[in-house]
Amino acid sequence: MPVGTAGTVKAMTQEALEELQVGLLLANTYHLYLRPGHELIRRMGGLHRFMSWQGGILTDSGGYQVFSLAELRKISDEGVRFRSHLDGSEYLLTPEKAIQVQRALGADIGMVLDECIEYPATHERAASAARRTLEWARRSKNEIATAAASEANPEQVFFAIVQGGTFADLRRENAAELAALDFPGYAIGGLAVGEPHELSCQIAGEAAACLPQDRPRYAMGVGKPEQLMDYVRRGIDMMDCVLPTRNARNGYLYTRQGPLHIKNAEFIDDSRPIDEACRCMTCRRYSRAYLCHLFRANEILGAILNTHHNLYFFLDRMRAIREAIAFGNLSRFPSELQARLEAGHP
Repeated sequence: MPVGTAGTVKAMTQEALEELQVGLLLANTYHLYLRPGHELIRRMGGLHRFMSWQGGILTDSGGYQVFSLAELRKISDEGVRFRSHLDGSEYLLTPEKAIQVQRALGADIGMVLDECIEYPATHERAASAARRTLEWARRSKNEIATAAASEANPEQVFFAIVQGGTFADLRRENAAELAALDFPGYAIGGLAVGEPHELSCQIAGEAAACLPQDRPRYAMGVGKPEQLMDYVRRGIDMMDCVLPTRNARNGYLYTRQGPLHIKNAEFIDDSRPIDEACRCMTCRRYSRAYLCHLFRANEILGAILNTHHNLYFFLDRMRAIREAIAFGNLSRFPSELQARLEAGHP
C-alpha cells in the first residue's frame, strides 16, 4: 500500500495512482483527526469523496503516531492523552474514539487502537502493552457492534493489531487471543521500530501462524523491496511503507541493477532511463540526465517523476510475487535481484 498520510500520496495525483493500478492506499487517522478534522471529512461525504479516490483506503489507528510522540503523550488503560504536534492542544484518544473517528473518515478498512512500544523493550514491558492492546481490541469490538455504520461507507471493516514486542511467546499468545475475537482481518504491529530485519520476519511469522488462514494478515510499516518476499513467505498478505515515496523525494531510486542516487555526478550526461527494463511512465520517457538536472535544480517535477518510478517498482515486485504464487513458483522466485538490492540499500 502506498502511504497517503494526509489524504494524499506525496507528489502523486489520484490519476497517476490509478495509472499505476493502486488498489489500496493508506491514510493516517492521527493526522486527519488533527487536520482538517474527521467531522469536516464526514460532512464532505467521507474520505473517498473528499480526496476523489475510488480505490480502496485503509486508515491506521493513530497508535504508531502517538507512540512516536514520546514527549507529548501519556498512556493509561483509558487511552492515550497527547498534545498535538501542530499547536500543542490536548486530546484523549480512546479505543472507542479511534473507531468513531475512522467511522467518520469512512475508509474501507480501519484499525483498532493498539499500544506500540519501542525496541528494545523488556518482556514485562511488552507483555503489558500486549495485554492493554487486547483489552482495547475488546472495547473496540463492542464499539464497532454498537455504533452505527458510517454513512460514507456502510461496508467498512476493522482489523485488530497483534503486539508483543520481539518475544515469540507474547506474539503467539496475543495473536491467538485476538483471533478468538473474530475480526475480519489482522495486522502485526510494532515492527520496523529498530529491530533487525531477520528478527522482524521471525516475529511476523510467529504471529501470522496463529492467525486465521482465511483472513488478511497485514505487516504494518514494512518493508524494503528486497524484504517483501521474506514477509510473504511467512504468511503476510499486506504491507505498507513510506520508503518508495520518501526515498524518491531524496533522489534515491530503485532499479533491477540495484539502487542509484540520481543526484550523483555520474548521471549528469547519462541518456539512459533509470531502469532499462522498467515500463513505468518515467522510464519510458525521461533520461537519468534530465532527472539528475531536476533534482539538482530542486524542481518539483523531479519528485513527481522519481515517486512514480519508485511506486511502480514496488507494485511491480508485488505483482511478480502474486504471479509466482498463482503458478506455484514462489520457492523459485528470483533471488538475484534481491541480492543486488540488499547490497546497495541505505
